[in-house]
Amino acid sequence: MRIVLLGPPGAGKGTQAVRLAQHFDCPHVSTGDIFRSNVAEGTELGQAAKEYLDKGDLVPDEVVIAMVMDRLGSPDCAGGFLLDGFPRTVAQAEALDLNLAAEETPLHSVLCFEAADEELFRRLAGRSAELGRSDDGEETIRHRLEVYATKTRPLVDYYMHRRLLSVVDAVGHVEDITTRILDALRAAVARLTGVADAVSNANANGNGNGNGHGNDYGHGYTPGAEPGTATASAAVTVRTL
Repeated sequence: MRIVLLGPPGAGKGTQAVRLAQHFDCPHVSTGDIFRSNVAEGTELGQAAKEYLDKGDLVPDEVVIAMVMDRLGSPDCAGGFLLDGFPRTVAQAEALDLNLAAEETPLHSVLCFEAADEELFRRLAGRSAELGRSDDGEETIRHRLEVYATKTRPLVDYYMHRRLLSVVDAVGHVEDITTRILDALRAAVARLTGVADAVSNANANGNGNGNGHGNDYGHGYTPGAEPGTATASAAVTVRTL
């Protein structure tokens, strides 16, 4: 499956990403790792990013998305991926959708990990104490959570509008949270398949795009389409959930 992971610091994304990567036999793709790899290897994209970073500027979206798409085009991502740390803005999400649609490999689901702020604070404070990071005081931790909430809300709304979002209760035993995730993904697969069947029937009756031929994008996403629309080829084949 092709999945984006969203969630605040302390939500346990990393722990669940490892378990899901093993379950689906696909890579956990961290944008932080992508940046470090490109810069360390001195790739063209890495050099471009380093110029901005050295000046203290934000790396432009076109450079970031090019790095991400290059990584997602690797052979190990052919069967799916877990994308963590990207997108961070609606503009990046739209660019990712368009690029994936062009490759006929759209997202299957977006998992949004949620937990109460006090629970997140407790986890982050405990982690900081274990690592001896005295600079991560209460004010710093709470600010990180506030920044995440402010910046991510539009992204959550975007994917909810696209009917790709599945909210996961990230509180409880690790195994229980994994079960919730797999249940959410089963529902996502059923939703995609159901929409694809409906569109397939409409196309068969000559109502797909006005000429009876449907569209040419496939796999559940048409740039500019109404939220939640899918094509006849959106049926998902995944490893047993």
